[in-house]
Amino acid sequence: MSGTTKQLPHLVFGGELVALGGTEFKDLSKLDLVGIYPNYAAAYSMWKAKAQQTVDNAHMRYFIVHLHRLLDPDAGKPGH
Repeated sequence: MSGTTKQLPHLVFGGELVALGGTEFKDLSKLDLVGIYPNYAAAYSMWKAKAQQTVDNAHMRYFIVHLHRLLDPDAGKPGH
């Protein structure tokens, strides 16, 4: 790791859902993998832009995945 800032990668992706309020996608092969961003603020900015681009499709949803939590699930727990 370079510098003093801890890496906190976040993934932004989206796709068309089967049902409003759900998280099952109609077609996984058509997911929009937007990208991986160095922090939540950058990921949120891209998430917001993509969500605004697809506002006319109620079934289209974008998500932010906290990759750093998957890579190091014990981080942030007491004693770690």
